[in-house]
Amino acid sequence: MIDRILTVGGITLLSRVTGFMRDIILAAVLGAGPVADAFFVALRLPNHFRAIFAEGAFNAAFIPAYARVRGSSGEAAVRLFADRVFVLLLASQVVLLGVALLFTPVVIGLLAPGFSKDPGRFTLAVDLTRITFPYLLLVSLVTLYGGILNALDRFAAAAAAPILLNLSMMMTLALAAFFPSAGHAAAWGVLLAGILEFLLVAGDAARNGVLPRFAWPKLDGEVLVFLKRFGPATIGSAGTQIALFADTIIASFLAAGALSALYYADRLNQLPIGVIGIAVGTVLLPEMSRRITAGDEEGAKHAQNRAVEFALVLSVPCLVAFVMVPDLIMRGLFSRGAFTAADAHAAGATLAVYAIGLLPFVLTRNASTTFLARGDTATPVKALFAGVTVNVILKVLLMGPYAQVGLAFATSVGAWINVGLLFWFAYRQNLILLDRRLRQTCVKLVIAAVVLATALWLTRWGVERIVPEGTSLRNVIVLVVLVAVGGVVYGGVAAILFGQQLLSAFRRKKSPPPSGQ
Repeated sequence: MIDRILTVGGITLLSRVTGFMRDIILAAVLGAGPVADAFFVALRLPNHFRAIFAEGAFNAAFIPAYARVRGSSGEAAVRLFADRVFVLLLASQVVLLGVALLFTPVVIGLLAPGFSKDPGRFTLAVDLTRITFPYLLLVSLVTLYGGILNALDRFAAAAAAPILLNLSMMMTLALAAFFPSAGHAAAWGVLLAGILEFLLVAGDAARNGVLPRFAWPKLDGEVLVFLKRFGPATIGSAGTQIALFADTIIASFLAAGALSALYYADRLNQLPIGVIGIAVGTVLLPEMSRRITAGDEEGAKHAQNRAVEFALVLSVPCLVAFVMVPDLIMRGLFSRGAFTAADAHAAGATLAVYAIGLLPFVLTRNASTTFLARGDTATPVKALFAGVTVNVILKVLLMGPYAQVGLAFATSVGAWINVGLLFWFAYRQNLILLDRRLRQTCVKLVIAAVVLATALWLTRWGVERIVPEGTSLRNVIVLVVLVAVGGVVYGGVAAILFGQQLLSAFRRKKSPPPSGQ
C-alpha cells in the first residue's frame, strides 16, 4: 500500500509544485486586489460544486460500490454499472451547468453578497464565473473515470490531471495581454484545463478498456444502492462546502484583499492535505474495501493504522514550518510584482492559524474511510455537520475583530471536531484500533517537532543576521536555507527515533499482514 501512496503522493507533489508556480504568477499578475477577488470567487464556485457532487460524494459512494460489484458479479456486471452511473452523472451535470449559466448573477449575489456594493467586482465575477463553470462538467467526468481507474489500482492519470490546470493557467496568464483582463486570462485557463484533464483521464480509461458508454440508467439493483449511499455522501460533502461558502460570503464583506489572503494561505495549507491526506485516502479506500469484502477486518484495521502513521510522519514538518515561519514563507514565495509586503503579512497570519487544523485535515479522509469502505456514508455526515456548525458560528463571531484570520481559526476548530468525532464513532463501533506502534509513533513525532521548531528558530535568527536587510532575494535565501536545514534535521531525528521502521515500510510493495499489535 505504501508504494501506491508514494505514487499518488509523488504525482500530487508535482501538481502542488506546479501549483505554486501558478500561484506565484497569479500573485505577480493579479496581486490581491479587486480583480483577484473576482477571479477567486469565479474559481471557487465550480470547485465548491465539484467537491460536493464529484470528488467528495461521488468517490465516497462509487469506489466501494464498484469494488463490490466487480468482486461479486464480474466484469460484465461492473461495466454495465459504470455505464449507467456515467449517464446519470452526465445528465445531472448538464442540467446544473445550464441553471448556473442562466442564473449566474443570482448565484454570485448569494455567494459574494458584499460584491453588490462594488459593481465593478460584481460584474467581473459574473463574467469570469460563466467562463469557469463548464469546468465542473468536465472534471466530474474526470472524477468518474478516475474512480474506476483507482478501483483497478491505477492512480497515475487521475493524480496527474491537476497538473494540467496549473500549466494551462500559467500559459494563459503569460498571454494576459491578449485578454480583456488578467482575470479573464486565468478564467480561460481553467476552462482549457478541464478539456485537457478530460482527454488525459478518458484516454487512460480507454486504454484499459473501462471507458464508460451510454446505457439506459435503470434505477434498480446496484445503481439504486449507489444512489442511496450517494445521497448521504452528497450531504456530507455539502457540509464541508457550507463552511467554505461561509468563508467566501463573509470575506466578501471585508476589505479588498481578504479573499486573496485566504486563497494564498489555503493554497499553502493544501500542500500537505493534498500530497499526504488525499493521497493516503485515495489509496486506502479501495484497499480497505477489498479487505473488508474478503472478510479481513483485522487487515483493514492494520492498513488504516499504517496509513495514519505514514500521514503523520510526513505532515509534522509542514505543521512546524507553517507555525514557526508563515510570514517568511509568504514573502519568499509571493512577495513580488503586485503582491505587496502587507499582502504577505496578511496571508502569513492566516496560514499560521490554518496550520492549527492541519493534522485533522490530513486525517479526515483516513478517518472517513473507516465508514465509507463499509458502505456507511451516513456516519461521516454526523461528525461533519457538528464540525461545520461550530465552524460557521465561530466565523460569524470572529469576522469583525479578526477578519480573515478569524475565519481560518474557525475552520481549524471545525476540523478538529470533525475528525475527533469520526475516530470516536469508529472506536465505539470497534471499527478502528489505534495499535501500540501508532501510539509510540505519536510520542516520537512530538519530540521530532520540538527539535525541528528549535532548529528553524535558531537558523532563521542566524541567517537573517548574516544576510542584511535590503539584499535582493533576502527572503528567498533565508527560506531556502531553512528548508535545507529543516529537511536535514527532521530527517536525522526521524532516522534516530524510528530506526528501520520507516525504511521497511518504504520497501514493502504490498500491505503487510496484521501484526497482532
